[in-house]
Amino acid sequence: MNPDDKYEQENDFAEGPTGMKSDNDYVSRQGESYIPVQKDEAPVEDPLDASIADSDQQLERDEKEAINTKNIMKGRTRGATKQKGVYAEPGDEEGLPGPDEGRSSTR
Repeated sequence: MNPDDKYEQENDFAEGPTGMKSDNDYVSRQGESYIPVQKDEAPVEDPLDASIADSDQQLERDEKEAINTKNIMKGRTRGATKQKGVYAEPGDEEGLPGPDEGRSSTR
């Protein structure tokens, strides 16, 4: 038994929620609506196989499907910088308002 099954066995309770199990008031009536709505009791096809849905193999398949290998760079990017002399530090007065710009002084 894997750890997930053990956890579910210990923590899932058989009682379940209480109250009305089904509410078919919204089911389409013939001639009233053109949007088909099925009853709560109608069987639903489950596309997942419960025996393999929570497995390492399924996780590997999901990861392969999710990763777009076209977006992965072929080379390394470490150390990729601009050449020397391209970067310039700002001057001491750069970006500060001048004396004629109408702003109050903090002195």
